[in-house]
Amino acid sequence: MKLVKYLFEYILIIILFILFKILGYRIASDFGCFLGKTFGPFFRSKKIIKDNLLKFDDTLTPEKLNNISEEMWGNYGRILSEYPYISSFRKGDLDKYIKIENIEILEEIKKGPPVIFVSAHFSNFELMAMAIEKAGINLSAIYRPLNNKLVNSIMEPIRKKYICKNQIKKGINGVRQAIKFLNDGCSLAMMIDQRVSEGEKIEFFGKSALTSTLTAQLAIKFDLKIVPVFIERNSNNNFKIEFHNQIKASNFKNKIDLTIKLNKILEEMIIRNPTQWIWTHNRWK
Repeated sequence: MKLVKYLFEYILIIILFILFKILGYRIASDFGCFLGKTFGPFFRSKKIIKDNLLKFDDTLTPEKLNNISEEMWGNYGRILSEYPYISSFRKGDLDKYIKIENIEILEEIKKGPPVIFVSAHFSNFELMAMAIEKAGINLSAIYRPLNNKLVNSIMEPIRKKYICKNQIKKGINGVRQAIKFLNDGCSLAMMIDQRVSEGEKIEFFGKSALTSTLTAQLAIKFDLKIVPVFIERNSNNNFKIEFHNQIKASNFKNKIDLTIKLNKILEEMIIRNPTQWIWTHNRWK
């Protein structure tokens, strides 16, 4: 049964990607938004999304809850519609659609030792690693392969060819590979917003949440600076990527202290535009 489901998803993705390419970027993005808002709620638990949003802000009205959820699904759909245009972004349209703030931070990083870039699943999160690598920084990125191996066979080559060539699969072997890249002078990009069963219980919006300390451990072990990155989609489906000031791992007592700081930064990013974060993960389970 699962194989049939995966095969159906694979064929559907191929059809949608062809259709998105025919429509052109702007129309495809709007159509993807429509698909996300219409069909997205059938694929994830509405209860998890509502519970997560109330943990984020228990004063949200039913109208506001529905608005954030609907806009989140719209953003999901837009992300899907943009995968066929990833190669165009990489080859020349990146500057047309993406504004980079504090690019001088990237210029400084190019002259020094590797760093760890951290962010979360905001807006079209794939574009952050692309912008970093295109700026001339030797980069590796940790990612989680899709459960559907057929769909993953489409997505993984796109990521390796156009987003970041040094893709590291999440897991123990991936950590070893990440350390090797760091030792070779290659910076690392990590998403820090997902729950991990082996994580530490650290407050996130005032509630205990299992949180990975891997970023802090690597930064402390190798004396690396951490660079938070934020991406936001505007009403015209253009993007703004912000590079924040570098964080020195040596300024923190231990991995827990540093991870608490990273969670606070993540909270600030989510507060700025909660409609563009993915609320479907059971972050506080």
